[in-house]
Amino acid sequence: MASNLSEQQVCDWLRLIRTENVGPATFRKLLNRYGSASAALDALPFLSSRGGKNSNLKAPSKSDIESEILVLQNMGARIVSAADDDFPDLLKHIASSPPLFSIMGGEKLNFEKTIAIVGARNASASGQRLSKILANDLGEAGYTIVSGLARGIDANAHAASLKTGTIAVFAGGLNTIYPSENIDLAKKIVENGGALISEMGLNYSPRAKDFPRRNRLVSGLSLGVVIIEAAKKSGSLITARFALEQNREIFAVPGSPLDPRAAEPNSLIRDGATLITSADDIIESLSNTHPSDNLLFEDDTNSDFHFDFSSDNKTTQNSEPKNIEPSQSEREQLLNALSFTPVSVDEIISQTQIKTLNIQTILLELDIAGRIEWASGQLVSLKQ
Repeated sequence: MASNLSEQQVCDWLRLIRTENVGPATFRKLLNRYGSASAALDALPFLSSRGGKNSNLKAPSKSDIESEILVLQNMGARIVSAADDDFPDLLKHIASSPPLFSIMGGEKLNFEKTIAIVGARNASASGQRLSKILANDLGEAGYTIVSGLARGIDANAHAASLKTGTIAVFAGGLNTIYPSENIDLAKKIVENGGALISEMGLNYSPRAKDFPRRNRLVSGLSLGVVIIEAAKKSGSLITARFALEQNREIFAVPGSPLDPRAAEPNSLIRDGATLITSADDIIESLSNTHPSDNLLFEDDTNSDFHFDFSSDNKTTQNSEPKNIEPSQSEREQLLNALSFTPVSVDEIISQTQIKTLNIQTILLELDIAGRIEWASGQLVSLKQ
């Protein structure tokens, strides 16, 4: 499907989202303020300087991005943006939704009827068998299976749903399949009509901190998440937490209290997750769930920043709004209100009595300069 953005706009969007200190939420704030990625790129040095960073921000060159797009096209992949009609609705409304992602295959997949299956990498034989049974049965019932292509439960879920449709979400780029032992599985996914998805650069090698970022997409692409065997503090638990924040259904397979891999599923069930023993349990629970449900799409994380992506028009925007200019005293006042302990933006506004637009402007400058960090629920703190 053709993009609703021009080739130049796609290039600008990729350059902006790949710029140092610009994440999905900051990307939206920049577009909301400047009207286009091109204008936002022009404004970055000014914002960074105002935020206290005098050195140049690291941003990819136009030629590097154009080369990446060409390589993607040559390997049969494409870029999908939040302005495009085929951007998944389920993913569009989560906090920190990616403005763009790369995808190979998947043209005929149902992105509205999806279930994530995740679990332990060192899964037991019974856990691996159950993941195959659930993935196969859910696939036969018309669900597309989403997972992270990891060893163990993930790989088994993908393998069992090759014929019915599966989506593998990468922590690295599409050219950097991890683990390498699943390269053949990734090829089979595409050959059978499934999809490989990544929001990272084509040749990006994943780091440990990139996997939680990947996990938010696994849950964000899905109506619900099934957890099969997961030790405490595992990546599967992170996926479950994202699912909870995104108002997704959480399903867990119970296990023996003597098996450390059953610790998190059992804990999730105790805390309210749906106990399942078969695909029928999941299908019954999801029978009343639809992508258009208000609760599913409830998202107040970026409530101050609503941007119509399709209206990105760099020819009608200025690089710097004239009606938003905080004073130096307001900048100092806000900095004094921040600490290493996260605090809500509403609390900052209440304490400082600074206008909301000026608060947003100063926080954006500090964000671009890399001096603050955000937690869920719009909590902000100084970066340590």
